[in-house]
Amino acid sequence: MAEKVLVTGGGGYIGSHCVLELIEAGYKPVVVDNFSNAVREGDVPESIRRIEKLLDTSIEFQELDLLDRPGLEKLFKKHNFSAVMHFAGLKAVGESVEQPLRYYRVNLTASMNLLEVMQAHRVRNLVFSSSATVYGDPQHLPIDEQHPVGGCTNPYGKTKYFIEEMIKDHCKAEKDWNSVLLRYFNPIGAHASGLIGEDPQGIPNNLLPYIAQVAIGRRNCLNVFGNDYDTLDGTGVRDYIHVVDLAKGHIAALKKLKDNCGCKVYNLGTGKGYSVLEMVKAMEKASGREISYKIAPRREGDIASCYADPRLAETELNWKAEFDLERMCEDLWRWQSKNPTGFSNGTAS
Repeated sequence: MAEKVLVTGGGGYIGSHCVLELIEAGYKPVVVDNFSNAVREGDVPESIRRIEKLLDTSIEFQELDLLDRPGLEKLFKKHNFSAVMHFAGLKAVGESVEQPLRYYRVNLTASMNLLEVMQAHRVRNLVFSSSATVYGDPQHLPIDEQHPVGGCTNPYGKTKYFIEEMIKDHCKAEKDWNSVLLRYFNPIGAHASGLIGEDPQGIPNNLLPYIAQVAIGRRNCLNVFGNDYDTLDGTGVRDYIHVVDLAKGHIAALKKLKDNCGCKVYNLGTGKGYSVLEMVKAMEKASGREISYKIAPRREGDIASCYADPRLAETELNWKAEFDLERMCEDLWRWQSKNPTGFSNGTAS
């Protein structure tokens, strides 16, 4: 019988790609989402409906906010989960600077509720969706897992750091718990089918969806925030990873839990950094369209360069990012061109 894995925030960009990979790896995901960043199709996220169609399967879904403690208790009474993948949370850096209390309340309370309900129901295996933002301004590059954490430049990053600390402390107190904390760098791209991808609600906070929306004609121009950084062309450098590679990293983490690993931390990145202008050129090549941009002032909280040392995940999880930049941009463009206005009015069906 397939192991049941609870996926919180499974209707969103990364969560939905992980749901697909879980099914392909033989697991039975149970998905919860509160639709804060997922497009609704009837009672389920459109992303989940499309995965069902793509894989000719049915996926158990429940609309649930993790702040709803009684609802969470009910869910755990109904199912016998072998593990939890925790993606649910608010995730816009800029918004977190404007609304810090909301970010602390939602992200920390939701995670606390989840950990306490897991403990009460003896579910002791967790994969947590963390972020490279916990490293703050890099003290050295590439960033390995030993790099100091906690000097976060925004409240979003701080919530990820605090949740990591909560999980680490809990694993220390409860020796039969196993957790893998995955620090993502910059997920981009989409599933090769073009059926699921990143569909930001409102103005995209991340670079690549914004570039793709300029290429498709939904937005006029890309603002490049700062061209005076100490980088090759003066624009910010980041480590971009294909979302399918990222999802496969979660499957590897799930398998690692079987080793009674305690609490482990891994970077998920490629180890290569690309500048904003290099990403613009790569998307121009993938789309065959010119992408107009203008230089704007630096944004508060942005850093010059950030890229991973992913060797620990390669050694201990037997995982390595496979897709190159060209493939990431091709898959992103396939998603965007099939779904010009995202899930709400895509041509993919």
